[in-house]
Amino acid sequence: MHVLVVHNRYASAQPSGENNVVDQETALLRSAGHRVEVFERRSDDIGAMSLPAKAAVPLLVPWNPRVRSELAARLRAERPDVVHVHNVFPLLSPAVIAACADAGVPVVATLHNYTQICPPGTLQRDGRPCTECVGGTPLPAVRHGCYRDSKLATVPLAVSLSVNRRRWWSGVERFFCISAAQRDILVRAGMPAERLAVKHNFVPDPDARRTGAGEHLLYLGRLAEAKGVRLLMAAWDELAASGGVGVPLAIAGTGPLKDEVTAWAEGRDDVRYLGLYDPEQCRQAIARSVAVVAPSTWLEAFGLVVVEAMAAGVPTVAAGHGAFVELVEDGVTGLLHRPDDPASLASCLRRITSDPAQNQEMGRAGRHRYEQGFSPAVGLERLVEGYRTAIAVRSGGGESPPPARNGNTGSRWGTRASRTGGN
Repeated sequence: MHVLVVHNRYASAQPSGENNVVDQETALLRSAGHRVEVFERRSDDIGAMSLPAKAAVPLLVPWNPRVRSELAARLRAERPDVVHVHNVFPLLSPAVIAACADAGVPVVATLHNYTQICPPGTLQRDGRPCTECVGGTPLPAVRHGCYRDSKLATVPLAVSLSVNRRRWWSGVERFFCISAAQRDILVRAGMPAERLAVKHNFVPDPDARRTGAGEHLLYLGRLAEAKGVRLLMAAWDELAASGGVGVPLAIAGTGPLKDEVTAWAEGRDDVRYLGLYDPEQCRQAIARSVAVVAPSTWLEAFGLVVVEAMAAGVPTVAAGHGAFVELVEDGVTGLLHRPDDPASLASCLRRITSDPAQNQEMGRAGRHRYEQGFSPAVGLERLVEGYRTAIAVRSGGGESPPPARNGNTGSRWGTRASRTGGN
């Protein structure tokens, strides 16, 4: 199969799970013998632009005519079987969908977040879940300055959502939702259910797995309010005041709260701030963990670090909402705490460290879950099936995904997700 991947790469200064997913899927398809090429822009390139070009970037967010022309010409010349769209912000724009229509090439798109129904894509405002724009206009997002706390910066995203909504919904043959929780929200928001299929992200089988009890609890990710970093610090202070849990907390990553985390960790024996880790360092840090902590306050559409932990045979403590409730089987592969509740998080951290035998059993159960639902073999099967469905729909071979079984809506992937612990 000939696949063209379309992606605007996020800035390299901060970790990007989305960039990782794109790279891993591309490598997986190529290793299976498929021809995969990439059409991309890089947010890193904005820094090298002239001042007028930088000033024009927001104007290109809703529509980039040059991208439409360039991509359409490439599609006509190369004639791929399918185009797989990931992120288009800020340099590509939804013009990529029009280019595919111009060339008559079927499109699949992975929805890594909620940008189809929420301008910043987070379904969150002021550190709390927010659905004010869902099912209506994006004006509340502009009023509240939901993107980077700026009304001006939010305008291009709101305009893009408004003017391109129908283009997305009619121009993409198959959307890949990365969790059933995400799909449910998108369907309730009015997206066409027949075009939405659940395809969990996969992760490569790591070369490092836990072999002992572990030496730390690990937070690995962006240092941001939405990721629950302040919640974790509050819970850890509560634990420290009562004597601790016997292992330190390791924090790896960077983000807007870096200075706050650094100051909080400074001079403490029970906290280690590790800075920004590369992929190999991340894998090693996970394999040395008693548990991985994912306390997000926003409704995560997936949770890659949870699956990475399962692959390494490490349990997870995660917030009990969003995709985490289908990734983590409470009491079996990890523990779920009450969202935005530091006392509940502290209780779960105490519990996950207090019984080494149960912790080891959770790690083994997580590894089994990974093998059944999140391995490269499963990921490849779901990718290729989605591509074939999109091609069939565009060629007139069918207007809807294969019928669901066991009462599930969507594609056969929804049924598979249920068998492996999904919603």
